[in-house]
Amino acid sequence: MDHNKLAELLFPHITKTPEEYMTTIYPRRQLPQGAMVTRFAPSPTGFLHIGGLFTALVNERAAHQTGGRIILRIEDTDKKREVENGITQIVEGLRSFGIEFDEGMLNETEEAGDYGPYQQSHRAEIYQAFCKSLVQKGLAYPCFCTEEELADIRRQQEAEKALPGYHTSYARCRELTYEQIEEKIRQGLPYVVRLRSPGKIGGRIKYKDVIRGEIEMDENVIDIVLLKTDGIPTYHFAHAVDDTLMGTTHVIRSDEWVSSVPVHLQLFYVLGLKPPKYAHVSPVMKEDGGAKRKLSKRKDPEAAVSYFVDEGYPKEAVLEYLLNLANSPFEDWRRQNKTADFHEYKLQLNKMSQSGALFDLVKLADVSAGVIAQFPAEKITADVLEWAKGRDDALEQAIARDPDYATAIFSIDRGGKKPRKDIRKWTDVHDFVSYFYDELRQPGYEMPDNVSREDMAAILERYAQVYDESEDKDAWFARVKSICEPLGFSPDVKAYKADPGAFKGHVGDVSTVIRVAITGRKNSPDLCAIMQLLGKERCLERMEQMKKALQD
Repeated sequence: MDHNKLAELLFPHITKTPEEYMTTIYPRRQLPQGAMVTRFAPSPTGFLHIGGLFTALVNERAAHQTGGRIILRIEDTDKKREVENGITQIVEGLRSFGIEFDEGMLNETEEAGDYGPYQQSHRAEIYQAFCKSLVQKGLAYPCFCTEEELADIRRQQEAEKALPGYHTSYARCRELTYEQIEEKIRQGLPYVVRLRSPGKIGGRIKYKDVIRGEIEMDENVIDIVLLKTDGIPTYHFAHAVDDTLMGTTHVIRSDEWVSSVPVHLQLFYVLGLKPPKYAHVSPVMKEDGGAKRKLSKRKDPEAAVSYFVDEGYPKEAVLEYLLNLANSPFEDWRRQNKTADFHEYKLQLNKMSQSGALFDLVKLADVSAGVIAQFPAEKITADVLEWAKGRDDALEQAIARDPDYATAIFSIDRGGKKPRKDIRKWTDVHDFVSYFYDELRQPGYEMPDNVSREDMAAILERYAQVYDESEDKDAWFARVKSICEPLGFSPDVKAYKADPGAFKGHVGDVSTVIRVAITGRKNSPDLCAIMQLLGKERCLERMEQMKKALQD
């Protein structure tokens, strides 16, 4: 067969060659040695999975820590699954967690970068140029088989216990003559373009996965579809062309694609192109009934990235936790670099888990508490205010009324070597700040169980007489100590422990009673700072309120 003639029959409108695309239109990137070019290539289905965020983060870190580039490429060749504004949802979802791309789609219509279009549906002629070159080399051909004919082939293979798929003698359109092809096209019969696979049944390939090491698999023998009936490529073919033209050095993707590696390597081989390095990321897992399984969109609310936004986990905490899952050495690095930005950590692909990291919401909460503890109070105020919009109207109104007051609240016990970790996520803030705002404050007290009601009333009565809001923390505590002995309490904890029968309690018990009156709780941040922020009038009023409650 005259393959050039067939190529012109199939692609008369294609005038550019792969060489033109590779040298003139998409020249080789000029980047530092060792720089990685990675890409995150989701479909615009509108649902950003936590596994997708995980993979995007690994791609972003790998690229940026090496001085490289990360691309957002939209794989929209399957129009049936698309949702309205799907691209914008992906971009905004990733951006809300600090994942920024160097090039690619910005929203439904805009893009940035020199290697676009970054939507596969807009690159049809590029794929067709590469496909035309394969036809010219006798490595691709049109297939007119209907769904009924393909089903018939499957039944024949089942009866003969043959390898399923369109291959070898089962590939009915492989040996069509030019005249037969021309006649079918003249009749307007729909067709796909298939690869004429050079693979042999029983053949094996080996490749080195950056994460999983050496892998050996059966080579591909299937005449896979390159272009569908509408001239749009399958993922496999588009991947080979796009990653070549965009200069992708490392394809970091979910491990569900491991089985496709033989097809992808074969495509690079027949196209005469150098394949990128592959790194297949294990899925994010969940423990369920003693067994591990993938996080499910249907079963697990935390599978959706929107869950973490609504629950108020700061983006920094989620990313930090995902780095924990990605690299076990990260936890040790964090202990040694408590205040460092996580971007300073060098992600190691070859240290990633091969079996799937276990997602633990309890661990995430611990990590998040540590991250929030390092935030400046001003940032907490701004972040909580933004989060509360549309989620907690009362909290939003309270903070918006006086942001400086809110910042002063979050400043208490902040900083130092051991900052408090009361807040794990923004949903905790309403309760955390409630006693600072009369409209948020809940009635009721966590009464101490080792001090009688009479003694509690006496403590409040006496302390109200001597309270001085101008005193610093040391003077404040000395003032609390000063009322202990007249009320039968020890001002010294050690003295109380040496002879507990001689006292009703110690200074800690006395300060707890005052704390409960002011906050309603037995535990809180620095009570002196809380009282100064509330002001003397409100503090005296609250002590009076508790005295009345003790009489009920």
